[in-house]
Formats: sequence, structure tokens, C-alpha cells
Amino acid sequence: MSDETGENSEAGTAAAGTDAAAAENGDGRRSGFVALIGAPNAGKSTLVNQLVGTKVTIVTHKVQTTRALVRGIATHNKAQIVFVDTPGVFKPRRRLDRAMVKTAWSGARDADIVLAIVDSERGVSEDVERILERLKDTRATKVLLLNKVDRIQRDKLLGLTKEITDKVEFDKVFMISALDGSGCADLMDWLAETLPEGPWYYPEDQVSDLPLRQLAAEITREKLYLRLHQELPYSSHVETELWEVRQNGSVRIEQTIYVERDSQKAIVLGHQGETIKAIGKAAREEIMEAADQKVHLFLFVKVRENWGDDPERYREMGLDYSS
Repeated sequence: MSDETGENSEAGTAAAGTDAAAAENGDGRRSGFVALIGAPNAGKSTLVNQLVGTKVTIVTHKVQTTRALVRGIATHNKAQIVFVDTPGVFKPRRRLDRAMVKTAWSGARDADIVLAIVDSERGVSEDVERILERLKDTRATKVLLLNKVDRIQRDKLLGLTKEITDKVEFDKVFMISALDGSGCADLMDWLAETLPEGPWYYPEDQVSDLPLRQLAAEITREKLYLRLHQELPYSSHVETELWEVRQNGSVRIEQTIYVERDSQKAIVLGHQGETIKAIGKAAREEIMEAADQKVHLFLFVKVRENWGDDPERYREMGLDYSS
């Protein structure tokens, strides 16, 4: 995974050209975009990581962790499946909420297949009702994924399936566990057989279209929420300000954690800086694994009031400020 988007684009173009020629020779390659739609914390990000086979999107206890479209790329048999992890769909209250929900549905609108993932334990909540109502007008192939099926009795699961499929006509239903992978092999087989024939969009070894420096910022945001999800409000943001490759092959990374108030800054720093040190240590270890090189990570905390109303922040996250 390259940090240079230009290199990714050129590699993708070259691969597409090669694969287009292969498709003309009738090698049976398939490709397409598969969007995941669901309520917050339904398990979308966990499932994308499970299907891709590596971590491409962050997972936390905090709702609405995913803010923009994250694409995870999996190769299965002769198919390249581009999974689009979307923000959770919920009733928006703020500008950022509206932008996230709009982004989620834009991902679904442009997909070949839409996977509607429902937490079996929670059943049909208001958010799920809202999603099902909108899915009725979605033209793409629709698949219902009942997640966390290991936590619900079979008779209740069958009743939930009937309740949902009576509301929306789905092309296929799968019962899965995103956490342990149960049912995911059958899902991958079906997707690989169902996507349209055509050239692959990305090189075979690429697992995400997210630039490495952006993934690094997301990893730090994940560690931030995992450590402080009860104390820290949703209004925090992480940016990679510097990515400097040194002569010895290591990389110096400087990131800024933005919060809205001084009281939040104190929470992130912790007593004598203990909290920020723990967050940095956890983030550095995972970034180092993702980058496959030694990492020197330096974290800074700054107060930026009302960052959620800053158009520049929306552009950086790939969200529409006008939502």
C-alpha cells in the first residue's frame, strides 16, 4: 500500500489495462463494488476487515467511528471484490452527522451489490427501519446479512429474518459472525460468482485505497477512542502533519489530535502525560506493522474550537460540507 496516491493511480491504470486484455481473452475475471450499509456498530468495519483478511478500517466501541468511505480490496477465486465500508446510518443531528449519512448512501448508490448488515441481538431498531425503508428504492442487488447470529436463539433468528424480508425483498440472505468469520466463506463465494465480468480495478496485492498516512491517522484515532471512549466526546480528530522517511529506512511521523475544549485536551494528555503516551505506544506498534518499517511517532494535542464546522476538515475526510 503506497503513501503516494499518484503511484497508486498509475499502478491501478496499468493493472486495469493488463486485466482488460486478459478479460478479452475470456479468463472469466470478475470485479465490482460491494457497499455495506447498517446502523452504527452493526459490525460493518469488523466484517470488512474479516473479508479482506487484514485491517483496513478501524473498529471501536464508540458509535459512528467510520466517518468517510473506506475501501477494502479482496481477491477471491477470479474476482476482485472492492468492499466499501460506509459510516453508520442514523438520524442526523449535526452537520457532521448529515455529511456522514449522505456519504453512506452515496456509497450504496454507486455499488454493484449492497450488503445490509443487521445486528441480530438488537433486531429492527429505528435506525434499521429507516435503512430498510430507503433500501426499497435501491436498484443494486440487495443482500441481507444477519450478524452476531451466535448470540441469538435460532427461532428468534428465523423470526427476525421473516420480519425484515417482509419489509424488503432481498436477493440473498446470509447469517454470519463478522468477529469469528462464521458464514463469511459462503458470502465470499457468492459475491465472487455474482459480480459482473470485467477487469480488476487494483493490483492483486493491494488491500486498500487509503493512503498510508491517512490510515496512520485513523489508527491513532482508533487507539484514542479505545482508551477514552467514555470520557472523550465524539468531536475529536487526528491529522498526520509530517511523514518523513529517514536515511536508515525508518519514518518520523508527527500527528495532531484536535479537540474542541481545553478540558478535552487535559483528558487526552492524562496525568503527567500517561494517557497520551499509552495511546502513542499502541498506535506506533500498529502503524509500524502496517507500514512494514520502523516508526517514530510524535503526538501533539491542540484545541480547535468548532472543528466540526470547518469546511477544510470535511474535505480532508472526504465529506460534503454542504450536507
